[in-house]
Amino acid sequence: MALSRIWSAFIIVAIVVASIKCFFFGQTEIFNWMIIGKADDVANPLKLDGVIQTCWVAVELCLKLIGILALFMGLMSIAERAGGIRLLSRIVGPFFSKLFPDIPKGHPSMGHMIMNFSANLLGLDNAATPFGLKAMESLQELNPNKDVASNAQIMFLCLHAAGLNLIPVSVIAIRASQNASNPTDIFIPCLIVTFVGTITAMMIVSFKQKINLLQPVVIGWILSISFIIALLVLYITTLNADGIKSFSGVLSNGLILLVFLVIILGGLYKKIDVFDAFIDGAKNGFDTAIRIVPYLVGMLVAISLLRTSGTFDVVIGGIKALFASLGADTRFVEGLPTALIRPLSGGAARGMMVSTMETYGPDSFASRLSGIFQGASDTTFYVVAVYFGAVSIKNTRYAIGAMLLADLVGVCTAIGLAYLFFG
Repeated sequence: MALSRIWSAFIIVAIVVASIKCFFFGQTEIFNWMIIGKADDVANPLKLDGVIQTCWVAVELCLKLIGILALFMGLMSIAERAGGIRLLSRIVGPFFSKLFPDIPKGHPSMGHMIMNFSANLLGLDNAATPFGLKAMESLQELNPNKDVASNAQIMFLCLHAAGLNLIPVSVIAIRASQNASNPTDIFIPCLIVTFVGTITAMMIVSFKQKINLLQPVVIGWILSISFIIALLVLYITTLNADGIKSFSGVLSNGLILLVFLVIILGGLYKKIDVFDAFIDGAKNGFDTAIRIVPYLVGMLVAISLLRTSGTFDVVIGGIKALFASLGADTRFVEGLPTALIRPLSGGAARGMMVSTMETYGPDSFASRLSGIFQGASDTTFYVVAVYFGAVSIKNTRYAIGAMLLADLVGVCTAIGLAYLFFG
């Protein structure tokens, strides 16, 4: 129900704002661009895709997902038959059993979730999505009410959407391409913000589900993970931009190849028909990609209307006027467009970050803050549409509210760190 109301509000607000611009400010072409506009059309002043083009983009995105989902779900099928997922579930069981008390001990969903979190940590979006969708399907098997999100599904998605990421490679690469004096200077703030966001999401959902986080096992795991991350941070801070990019590529892509190798060798050791298992899993990946098309089309169209109507410009203008009237520093407002659009669209937020760099310069306060926003969270509404849509969840309960609250904490933390690190 929450998603339905938010989706409706997006469309209503967008149309109201566009109508005001059309009938009171003389922008008579705005309705045309909202429906038939194309971002690559030189005559389009908005440089944004309208509704029709967005529908094509949504379908193309799902088509591209088919291959990735087929590959990784095929490999997951081999790992399941070989017993690898259950082994992984037993390893993380002591920790996950506290965060996910409704999941039976050793259930495969624990293995799927740790694979998703690991891929997210390394910035492997292509791998994280299939692992995450597989985790949602496993959790849906335990869900007594198939239309309503379970406690475990909400906890998983809120942690996933918090976007704990070790190295914001794409942000560093873009800053380097824009000739920033130190492209890696946003690395530490990004990592801190994603860590704070993840812990915040965990605390919010735990409060709602009455989960006690002050247990030795939970504290021990969190401290252990923090220690490992800290060691990696100490090493990464000794590298330059090219070194970080190279290290990230070797670490992340090398780990993917290692996973491939371990899964295949495990399947052969267990004497299972690895190719047959792969084909069974790959078929499921194809079905999943097709199943999420309507959810993705609906969400992306609503987001497109918000963007093309100029609603974001109105919100940013209002925020800047408010803080200016209070006599506060308004430099952070120039980086806010990336933060506001990030929960809606990763690609749009990336474009907004580049636009901020081109407007204010790559070494400006606004550009650095925009980079932190881009590297420090996930696309909340995309996650909701794809992951809940994949298992046909209609009632998301408090999931969206928890995710957006964690996003808000992340935004506030990012602003504070930007002032701390960059003045």
